[in-house]
Parts: sequence; C-alpha cells; structure tokens
Amino acid sequence: MPILKWFPPLGPPRTFVLHKPVTTLGRALGNDVALAGDGLAETHAQILFDGRDFNLEEIDRQADILVNGKKKRRARLVHGDRVTLGEVAFAFSMFDEPQKVGAPATDGAPATMTETQLNVTNQQLAAFRKLYEFSEKLMTLTDIDPLLGAMLDAVIEVTGAEKGLILLNDDAFTTTAPKAPEANGARRASIRAARNVKREAVAEAGGAISDSIVKKVLETGRPVIVSDALSDAQFKSSESVLALRLSSVMCAPFASQGQVQGVLYVGNDRVKNLFDKAQLDVLSIFASQASLILENAMLLNALRADKEKLVAELKDKRFGEIIGACPSMMEVFRKLQKVATTDISVLITGETGTGKELIAREIHRRSNRVNGPFVVINCGAIPENLIESELFGHVRGAFTGAVASRPGKFQVANGGTLFLDEIGELPLNLQVKLLRALQERVVFRVGESKPEKVDIRVVAATNRVLEEEIRAGRFREDLYYRLNVVNLFLPPLRERGDDVLIIARALLSKHSEELGRHVQGLTPQALAAIKKSPWPGNIRQLENRIKKALVLCDRTLLTPEDLDLGKEAESLILPLEKAKEEFQRKYVLDILERNNGNRTQTARDLGVDPRTIFRYLEREANPPPPGGAKSADE
Repeated sequence: MPILKWFPPLGPPRTFVLHKPVTTLGRALGNDVALAGDGLAETHAQILFDGRDFNLEEIDRQADILVNGKKKRRARLVHGDRVTLGEVAFAFSMFDEPQKVGAPATDGAPATMTETQLNVTNQQLAAFRKLYEFSEKLMTLTDIDPLLGAMLDAVIEVTGAEKGLILLNDDAFTTTAPKAPEANGARRASIRAARNVKREAVAEAGGAISDSIVKKVLETGRPVIVSDALSDAQFKSSESVLALRLSSVMCAPFASQGQVQGVLYVGNDRVKNLFDKAQLDVLSIFASQASLILENAMLLNALRADKEKLVAELKDKRFGEIIGACPSMMEVFRKLQKVATTDISVLITGETGTGKELIAREIHRRSNRVNGPFVVINCGAIPENLIESELFGHVRGAFTGAVASRPGKFQVANGGTLFLDEIGELPLNLQVKLLRALQERVVFRVGESKPEKVDIRVVAATNRVLEEEIRAGRFREDLYYRLNVVNLFLPPLRERGDDVLIIARALLSKHSEELGRHVQGLTPQALAAIKKSPWPGNIRQLENRIKKALVLCDRTLLTPEDLDLGKEAESLILPLEKAKEEFQRKYVLDILERNNGNRTQTARDLGVDPRTIFRYLEREANPPPPGGAKSADE
C-alpha cells in the first residue's frame, strides 16, 4: 500500500496511507494529512493518483515544495522519494513494510501483531501490488474489454473468490449526457466482463449473481459484504439468493464524478464466511482506484474513435493539403483544378492567414511543372533597394557589396512556378520591370544589359484590395490585369462554417504529435468558442493559439481558457434591430465608396431617396456618444 512516512523532530515516525484518489496535506485539520511544522500552509499540497502514478502538486503558490532537494511545483513520485513541505520531511514508499510478528515497538514496550493482523496486512499489500500491476497494463492494452478482464483476474486472485463480474451502467464513463433513469429511479447495469478463478471468460454469467445485492450497491453507493447469503437477514428472502444458494459475496461500487456507474462483484458459492471487513475495504479501494483507470481508458477509446472519425471526414474534406468543405471553398477547389494544368497567371486574394501559399503550392503540385522548382518571394519582406536584385539577380560589381554574380528568383524558378507573395507591397518602379518580365519572359540582371530567357509560371497573392490600390495610384492597372487572369478568393475563416472545427481538430492532431504532448481533443465549450470567434488572423491565428495551448495545458482536453477564448473573446451579439442598422450603414458606405462618393448614383443603385444617403453620412461624421444615447434627429 503506498504510504508517506513523516519524520517529526520529536517522537517516532508516523505513517500515512495513500488510499484516496486525492490526498491533501497541510496545517489545517480538514486535510487528509494534517501536520504541524514551520513553513506549512493551511493546505500546502495534494497528491493525486491517476490510476498509474502518484503526482504531487502545489495548492498554495507561496508554499515551498522540495523533492529530493529540488524545488518543484508538480512532480511524479517514485518509490524512495524524499519530500519536504516547508520544514516538514517525508519519505514516499510504494509498499508499506509490515511489522514482524513479535517485533518490539520503537518506544521499547512489547508490541506484537497477531497472525490475523499480519495476514490482513499481507492481503492488503498483495492487493495494491496487483493494482499497481494492473495500472501498468493500461499502457499496453488498447481495448477496454481486455482491460476489464485483467482487472477481474487480479481481484479474484487477491480475494480468493471463485468468480468475478463487472457491471456498468449503459452510459457509464461516457462524455455524453446520462440516460434517463428507469421508473424506480435507478439506471440499468449490464454485465461488461465475467471471469472465473481459471482466468476464463464466463458465458451466460447473468444467472450467477444476486440482483438484489447489485441493486442495493447501485442505489446506496456503499459496498456490501455477505458472509452467508442464505442466512443473511437482509438477503435470505431474495429470489436470486435462494435460487443460486449463494454463500460468500462482496460487491463494491464504481464511481465517476460523484455518480455510481457500476459495481465490482466477487463471490464464492462453496465457502461460507470467506470474506471479512478488511477484504471488503481492499475491494472498495481497488474499485475506487480502478474506476479512475477505467474512466481514462474509456475516454482514450472515445478519443481514438473521434480521431478515426476525423481521419474519415478529412478524406472527403481535404484537397491536397487544404482542408475545407464549405461552398465557397468548394468553388475555390473547382477553379483550382481547372487552372492548375495550364500556364495561366493566377491571383490569390483574401485576408492574411487564410492559406494563400498552400493554394499556390497546390496549383504547382497539380500542374505540368510539378517536377520543377516552386520558388517563393515575399515582396513585402525585402528592402526596396534589394528587391530588384532578389527578383532578377545581379552581376559582380553591380553595387556595393555585390562581390559575386548571383541569379534572381526568376532564374531559380526556371521550369517551375514563381510565387509572388504580398504583391501589393511591390514598389511602383519595380512594377514596371515585373510587367516587362511577365510579358516578354526575359529578365535583365542588375548591372547587365544582356537578357536572359525564363520559362516560368507566375502565381501572385495579396491581402490588399488591388482595385483600391489602383484608384489610389499605388498599383499599376496593366500589371493587375496581367496577374489577375484568374482570381481565387479565399474566404475568411469566420465565413467558412464548420470548416473551422475540422481545421482545429486537424491542427490539434498534427501539433500534439510534433510537440510530444498528450492532449487528445477539445471540450464542447472550446469547440463552441472556436466557432463563435471572428478569427481576424484566420488559420494562422488559430494554429498559433492551438500550439500555445498544447505547450501550456496540463489537461487531456483543451478548454476555451487554454485557447484564450473566454467570454470576453466572443464576438458581440447585438439585438436584431441594432444588427440590421449596422449592416445597412456598412452596406451604404460600401456602395458609396464603389461609386467614388457619388451620393446621387448611390441612392439610385440602392433604390432610396438621396436624403437617406445624407443621413447615413451625417451619422458617420457625428457618431452617437458613448452609452448608446441617440442623436437629436433620431
């Protein structure tokens, strides 16, 4: 049995048995382990048993914890660890060594253990060794049914029972809402596993148990021991007891989140008075610890099923490396498939982070140039005085620092695809040279007048509205038409419906493996928050949030808080009238901008009186004061 041994300054060592899933330690009397000593907080720390390991965690952030002399906030305890809380020292042991029969007590007085006490201690020790072995098997068993069989074999061996059964409620250990109880207030439990002393599965085990005993444990949530069922005052009139002529029976509950989810049942029909109170305690502790293991195993099974389902879904919703199934993305895929096999120029537009480079790579991968290079140049990331050299190359001595001739991206991409990212950032003077290179398929290195022929396909991308850039004189119209033969517009993530959830799950699966984290999924609240978020940074922002959460989270499921998507991060929900008003305002201003500020034409296009346009302009110039107060003309 796992223990903590305390070494007080005065007096003999004291031993505390760790028999609960959560054990609290501190100065306050309400703790499971209440101590006195310098540096101890009211509730200093806790020890959590997760079915396999004992983990020490801080509760008071101001409190000091040392494990083997090193400061820790959280640590997995192993046999022989020395733990110090404040000034109080402990030793952690996986197994308590029973005192020998006839051994003197530490204070010199004769103190012995009876043979019965020694046998009980040895039985408890054997039980917890089996529990430890069982938890080790969890790491190798992938299916829940072999796991249940292994648990029953261990219980039968420890208790000396003839048979063992596990009954679980139909909705036990699931993430779905529990089923409604039956008319008598109890949910039905079904046999999930049945084994005998020969480690064989028992067929038709339903007729070998007492329904009345199982019902009693399910209703009360308390363990039951029956030394001779036929003589027991409570159960001797039970039809199942009389029919089966039961003798020794023990039954302990499985609990999850405060609810009884099933029972662990062992019995021997040949031997009376086989079980005693100490064995029932062992069985109860075994059931409570094993329920944690079962819960984790079933959750793992559910997550594996979710992952398989996600993989199956992605087969239908993946286009190369791109994930999406909304109508707007299906239109993008349809166009991409048609233009990829040609050498036609493509302009990819959309907000930042929508995956424009992925689309460009997919165009290259599906083109006849797939065996050629795919070269990327970010027109907004290179200083203006160097970008011409980056595009077209230079010869030695062309400028200060040009110590050797060097080809540009056009020459490197020869025979393949050149992806011009952030084309809207390109300076005007270079737009002229780029246009000439695209038209004539020749380039001139900086410092050289000899033309070089290039055979490339150009794909460009921008998050700017190039039509507005043209009107503002920042982008050449002739270059725009040269690049924008086919336009692929990538919708923002907030307009892609359930795509955001599929992408989030795919990113989580990808990065949890890359980062070596054991996070398995997202809570329903996290999925709802992801769908509600506007994601101004689109897929790039979503990916960064998931990476951050994977690194910092200690849970198996990510919550909205892990993704920085608390209530304050949700988009504001407006009353319907306010939402309609806001949409109309933005729409009127958008049409006004398209008409270059011509209010009469805008009113004609919208089919409204020109005075309506004046009112919207007046509201834009004089917005209502904070607090929602209306202006006088409203």
